[in-house]
Amino acid sequence: LDLLDTDWGWDVKTPEQFMVRDWVRVNGQRVLWETCQTFSGSWGYHRDESTWKSVGQLTRMLIDTVSKGGNLLLNVGPTARGEFDARALDRLQGMGEWMRRHGRSVYGCTQAPEGYTTPQDCRLTYNPETNRLYVHVFAWPIRHLHLDGLAGKVAYAQLLNDASEITCGAGSWYVQQMGGKPADTLLTLNLPSQKPNVAVPVIELFLDN
Repeated sequence: LDLLDTDWGWDVKTPEQFMVRDWVRVNGQRVLWETCQTFSGSWGYHRDESTWKSVGQLTRMLIDTVSKGGNLLLNVGPTARGEFDARALDRLQGMGEWMRRHGRSVYGCTQAPEGYTTPQDCRLTYNPETNRLYVHVFAWPIRHLHLDGLAGKVAYAQLLNDASEITCGAGSWYVQQMGGKPADTLLTLNLPSQKPNVAVPVIELFLDN
């Protein structure tokens, strides 16, 4: 957007109430940014406002923002009694429960380094200090998730919600049957048939140095 590619002299760029497509840039250079969002369609408490985002939507917004190098600022307004109403508490509790198990895929993380291809219906975040890549799966696939360019680069994979191991294999059968990247670069994750009972499942990849 032209608005985001203009240098207004701010330390942090703050797109409000919309999600950007990529890391915010000014004059072609990446800048610090955060998106300002509301739980509903109102910045303050509004008794009759009914467009509240679900826990899943809010969690996906958080992940999408971090995957593009940004920070998510969520606004919630208290009632006139200085309390959060049941709708706000429900969303806060739901996001907190997700963060309790998956927080390390967000804290300290940013956009994945160049060269990493994001699978369909997923988002990638990366922690440069631990050298771990996180695959946030927005739509749970059937049995397999294919990652281009990661064969031989992952020492271990696990689901964050329960720390259960995800086995990996080369994607030779997939390449032979469906075409695509060379078999020696495609990594296939063997997933459980049922989606984990969390808002957004996350697979933690321990990358080889």
